[in-house]
Amino acid sequence: MTTSATTPQSQKRSALVLYGSETGNAQDVAEEIGALTERLHFTTQVSELNHVKADSLSSYAVVIFAVSTTGQGDLPANARKFWRSLLLKKLPPTFLSGVRFTWFGLGDSSYPKFNWAARKLYKRLLQLGAEEIYHGGEADHQHSEGLEGTFIPWLTGFRKHLLDKYPLPAGQEPIPDDVQLPPKWILQLRTEDRVLEIKPPVPTVEIDSSDVPDSYRLDHDQRPLHDSLTATLVQNKRVTPQTHWQDVRHIVLTVPDAASYAPGDVIAITPKNTAEDVQSLIEMMGWQEQADALVSLIPRDSSRSLNELPTPPIHNLESHPKLTFRELLINYLDIRAIPRRSFFSAIAHYTDYDMHKERLLEFTYPEYLDEFWDYTTRPRRSILEILHEFDTVKIPWEHATSAFPIFRGRQFSIASGGELKRTPEGGARFELLIAIVKYRTVIKKIREGVCTKYIANLRPGSTLRVQLQRGGLNSSVGQLVGPTMLIGPGTGVAPLRSMLWEKAAIVKAYQEENPGIDPPIEPTILLYGGRNRDSDYFFEDEWQQLSGLVKLKVLTAFSRDQKQKVYVQDVIRENFKTVFNLLHDKGGTVFVCGSSGRMPQAVREALTEAFQYGADAESQQFSRQEAEDYLVGMEKTGRYKQETW
Repeated sequence: MTTSATTPQSQKRSALVLYGSETGNAQDVAEEIGALTERLHFTTQVSELNHVKADSLSSYAVVIFAVSTTGQGDLPANARKFWRSLLLKKLPPTFLSGVRFTWFGLGDSSYPKFNWAARKLYKRLLQLGAEEIYHGGEADHQHSEGLEGTFIPWLTGFRKHLLDKYPLPAGQEPIPDDVQLPPKWILQLRTEDRVLEIKPPVPTVEIDSSDVPDSYRLDHDQRPLHDSLTATLVQNKRVTPQTHWQDVRHIVLTVPDAASYAPGDVIAITPKNTAEDVQSLIEMMGWQEQADALVSLIPRDSSRSLNELPTPPIHNLESHPKLTFRELLINYLDIRAIPRRSFFSAIAHYTDYDMHKERLLEFTYPEYLDEFWDYTTRPRRSILEILHEFDTVKIPWEHATSAFPIFRGRQFSIASGGELKRTPEGGARFELLIAIVKYRTVIKKIREGVCTKYIANLRPGSTLRVQLQRGGLNSSVGQLVGPTMLIGPGTGVAPLRSMLWEKAAIVKAYQEENPGIDPPIEPTILLYGGRNRDSDYFFEDEWQQLSGLVKLKVLTAFSRDQKQKVYVQDVIRENFKTVFNLLHDKGGTVFVCGSSGRMPQAVREALTEAFQYGADAESQQFSRQEAEDYLVGMEKTGRYKQETW
């Protein structure tokens, strides 16, 4: 979509909602803001940032930015082109005069550069003459009530502001929440309205596999996913014992052509639903008649020009002309997602049972946020379960793509580097270390991650459409060969393994060019954390193999191997002098990867203490403030990097 200048009449009450989103949360926020402005009778466009030009922003009465932070304070990939356009030195300080905006940032306070991207964008917009008409808001992934905990109060205040500053004409009222906004895109039957050979649900056939007995499905992904590679699954191996509480897989994917990637880069895998789940939904909704018909996605308002059309919910479907409704449900709609509030608002319009309608709408009200949280996120209740419970809801099949969230790729850090990046035939190889998500919730239900379940069930020989995406670690060659401290509990070790193999490749290349001369590399400390040495000490043999080559020292923290629990931060405290010497005296770099829960903050606190107490001489020791300032200085110069999920 390319925005164009609007007519004077529509400028008076028009809104442009722009998002920069990596995993889809900022897009969800943008769409909810867009629904709000539509209900206040603003002519509304919602688009990703890269699809607009900055000089068109003044055409709208109000512009709203929803931006998440990725990597080390970076903007998401679908916002970087727009961001670069704002950084041109030739732009005058009046470039965005006449632009009236507000913003909402999404971040994670366990990262040092919390909500950095949204804050950078905000400051640059002001520098170029734009006017902030309502204070920005910030969501924190660590908030006890998720992003809704800050987003709903902010959105409520913004709605009041819009009504105050842009009052509706006499006699016109906002569109109430219990009145449905028409979907912008709908499904329709194709003229050849039925497939000649109706495809039954894919049967599941157990095969004998000593490594992974659950991997039974041979699948070939032919979805036209944007900017994707066709990868072959060559290994799907469980690397934790069958008796261990967690199933962790060492996945190997290959592609026939060479592909360049660096430590910290990720592979995004878009999952599929099971045929059984989709059949259950079809029967619940009464969609049996359309299930195996060919469908296409069309704009509801076909009178609008191509440039004015809203962004379609699923891209590239036009290049998939033989798509049945069942295949669309399997391949594109996330029917096991934990729903956002907007889902309840949407499905409330599809029941005539007043008690169900009233209850569904209650979940969308700000004053019921606690109940919404307790019903959805805390027990991880899925859309499919909710539709089972509210069984009077019957969604028209034509509205499926607007009622359900669309599958988004899940990102997994690449664990391979150096010589592990290539196949013998010259293609590219990607290794992943993936924890299969399966647990019991507070309501005693077993939950499985949609994407990891899809991956766990795939047999070697299956093909996947995957996206290779740049990560945020951005480790330079200087940092790879310089002194480094790598902190990676559990599957967080994946990008660090990539880094170590990359370092090994640099050493081997140097030795080949300079036989007999020791390579100029500094030591590396790998601080690894797990539950049990016997159960989840991943790649132990490799650390021994690499130790001599890359001057690697491994420190471990296995929390359940003794009475008193030991974590990575405890091992830092046991090695204050070593840590101080590596990071302060030698000017080393820290990379922290793994869970975004308590671990990053606990590691940060332990490092701060290491700078306070780790110096050999009393005269070198830092005060608490000096230690904190030193760590902040490491962040600013790129010597402290975090990639957590």
